[in-house]
Amino acid sequence: MGQDLWQQSPRVKEIFQAASDCTGIDIRELLFHGSEEDLKSTDRTQIAITTVNLAASAFLKERGVTCDGVAGHSLGEYTALYEAGVIAFDDLFSLVKSRGEVMAEASNALRSEAGSAGMAAVLGLEYAKIEELCRSRLSEVYVANHNSPTQIVLSGTAEGLAAAERVCKEAGAKRIIPLKVSGPFHSPLIEAAREAFARVIAGYRFSAPVLPVYSNVTGAAIGSGDEAKDLCVRQIVSTVKWVEDERAILADGFERCIEAGPGKVLTGLWKSVSDTVRCHPAGTVELVEQLLGGSAS
Repeated sequence: MGQDLWQQSPRVKEIFQAASDCTGIDIRELLFHGSEEDLKSTDRTQIAITTVNLAASAFLKERGVTCDGVAGHSLGEYTALYEAGVIAFDDLFSLVKSRGEVMAEASNALRSEAGSAGMAAVLGLEYAKIEELCRSRLSEVYVANHNSPTQIVLSGTAEGLAAAERVCKEAGAKRIIPLKVSGPFHSPLIEAAREAFARVIAGYRFSAPVLPVYSNVTGAAIGSGDEAKDLCVRQIVSTVKWVEDERAILADGFERCIEAGPGKVLTGLWKSVSDTVRCHPAGTVELVEQLLGGSAS
């Protein structure tokens, strides 16, 4: 992940080095040679993804591609805040490192004889229906991500997610897919992480956005640095309202989106909310060249 960008760009090499220096982790070794188990731990996952997000964005800038607004899904919101001038580059990796550490610690404390708490994607049920099921029929299960009109992610204890699979299938869900994550993120189950991160983030300066940047917590543009700081704390235990973010971006008149980071997940999610605004993946050298050459699919 990110190796082709690293090979092509001196700026990307600088980003990798800065991430390694700040976190004490050899990012190049982790990304190019790390195992799935190495990358699965959230304290490492968050640093790795942020590095590649920044690398893709830097590579696009070197090719003359800039943005008029930014948004990020969950962790990606931190890269968006940096791009919007809210978070300084020197603070970004230390914030992400702390966020990953407190989330990992809170998640590890939830392990039980039934297994680890985690997350699962539910396909084929609407957001409102799943919210109602969580309130009325499930315990220790929460809506973590509103990814698309019919793709919702749940967070819960091992026991809660087992019950959720049965209840959601009875309600008409097409599939329930366990996710390869190390905790029940974006849920009250990791309230301890929210409290710990609030203490960490208090010492950082957040500036007013210089570009529109959209919040996962509210689904709306962020108005100030203080608001951004508060939302970063709340995001740890709040539903990621990605569909609401997309709708706000559409309402504000944006006509094209670029997914600067690993994979094509957000590109796929955009297709479920808009027939007019396209999202183009741009997380590799090949995809960026396709974008610039006009052959992006």
